[in-house]
Amino acid sequence: MNVVLPGRTIGILGGGQLGRMLAMEGRRMGYRVGVLDPVEHCPAAQVSDFSVQSALTDTQRVLDFVAQVDVVTVETELVPWELLAEIEKIKPTRPSSCVLALVQDRLVQRQFLQKHHLPQTSFASIEENVDLAHASLHVEFPAILKTSRSGYDGKGQIRVASEGGLNEAWKELGEVPSVLETIVPFKAELSVVLARSLNGAIQIYTLAENVHRQNILHTTRVPAQVANTVRSRAEELAVSLAKALDYCGIMAVELFLLEDDCLLINEVAPRPHNSGHFTLGACMTSQFEQHLRAICGLPLGDTTLLHPAVMMNLLGNLWRNGTPQWDRLLAHPRVRLHLYGKDQAKSGRKMGHFLLLEENPDRILHEAEVLLSCVTKNKNRSGRTTDHPIEIKSQLPGENQKEGETVALSERKKDVALCSSLSSADYSPKDMRKISQPDGEISA
Repeated sequence: MNVVLPGRTIGILGGGQLGRMLAMEGRRMGYRVGVLDPVEHCPAAQVSDFSVQSALTDTQRVLDFVAQVDVVTVETELVPWELLAEIEKIKPTRPSSCVLALVQDRLVQRQFLQKHHLPQTSFASIEENVDLAHASLHVEFPAILKTSRSGYDGKGQIRVASEGGLNEAWKELGEVPSVLETIVPFKAELSVVLARSLNGAIQIYTLAENVHRQNILHTTRVPAQVANTVRSRAEELAVSLAKALDYCGIMAVELFLLEDDCLLINEVAPRPHNSGHFTLGACMTSQFEQHLRAICGLPLGDTTLLHPAVMMNLLGNLWRNGTPQWDRLLAHPRVRLHLYGKDQAKSGRKMGHFLLLEENPDRILHEAEVLLSCVTKNKNRSGRTTDHPIEIKSQLPGENQKEGETVALSERKKDVALCSSLSSADYSPKDMRKISQPDGEISA
């Protein structure tokens, strides 16, 4: 086994926020870190030892970069698998090109899960017009049509309400190879983040519970509020998948929990994952350190959850009225803020996240929503900027409680006090309106 010890050089293909956090953990551990990305001042380049600006399609330039490092990894599964296959000939490369080839094509990924008898929704392949009728017979509607390649964060997919809308949806996607998947009702979205070492050892992080908005991850809560039987089954599925892939590194397995407590695998991410960000601050070993341990042939670290936590993504929309007021967020003593160094805030773009550590996992989501609302500025009718948050988008404890459960008024007053302590705005419980929760329907 080829062990890469601290002092040697790790090469990362891709320089976004995942590469940035990998680089920061790597340098803390004593490694040198090089980054290759098409963007000159990408987030990872800002914290690495050296960087190369290059398109991933420039094979020679990539190989010149690889010659300077001792082990290669990726921060995005969009790195062409053919390129990774070339790199494997000269340097240890983890994850492998075979894994990337599988996850880069949704149909191939679905067929792999099917081959290994892993649960998923029904699906059908569409490559040409004649496949539309066949797909309609094998997939129940409503369904979702996804391009086989290059889709992420809800891009490259269209919801299809009935068989009659399938042809139009396929045209809208450009008549490219696609996968039609049945939309399944679910009661929770879960993810298992695990690491598998070169010698096959596995460490699993605490099961996470996720909430998406407009197909982008909004919050991750740990521990997930599910039965132990669900937790065990989720871990079993993830381990089975990691072994079937002969995987090395950190990977995330996204799952849907149905009303009958059955689990379906949604997608596989062969890299550090957005839903694993809680590990950087709430766990003994972060997913980023763990990934480096795995790909460098070192023993895996302890994955113990030290504290219940919620991770909340910070999207570019928060900057629409100027720089968010981070002092309000950081006034909370159990908040950790991570900003990614991106130079332009765009709607829906992940600009950072914050982690909130709290004793009560039942209240933690609400507290995080209140904190998020406090960092934004809002213009009043006169056009002047005020310090009032746009809206406290949160579901109050008690609004979706089981029968017989109550929340004391004094507890709700704590929510008001929290936001009032961060802002001069006059908050009251009636200002804290319930958000529109996901409708419980999404494709697998």
